[in-house]
Amino acid sequence: VQLVESGGGLVQPGGSLRLSCAASGFTFSSYAMSWYRQAPGKERELVATIRSAGGSTNYADSVKGRFTISRDKVKKMVYLQMNSLKPEDTAVYYCLAEGVGVARGNNFWGQGTQVTVSS
Repeated sequence: VQLVESGGGLVQPGGSLRLSCAASGFTFSSYAMSWYRQAPGKERELVATIRSAGGSTNYADSVKGRFTISRDKVKKMVYLQMNSLKPEDTAVYYCLAEGVGVARGNNFWGQGTQVTVSS
């Protein structure tokens, strides 16, 4: 099982980044996919989730209207489009796969990708 994040980097306030998470080694369609983030000295927090079926989404209040989560079932990819970035968005961003149905209880984390918003 692998989740590999990419797309992080340094961006100025107001800028955009798109994070990607490549999934392999498990049945992608049986997992809800989420992005979490952890800033220095803070607990890891949920940013956005996209369900395994139907593609319904939910977002943390702090990113609503600025971030968009999506998934590509064919490529087994999850994306996080981040617009209007703020310094407080600076964190390591992690991809999480949470099993549903028969896969319930199986959770996998990626290694994280650093996002730094600074002028």
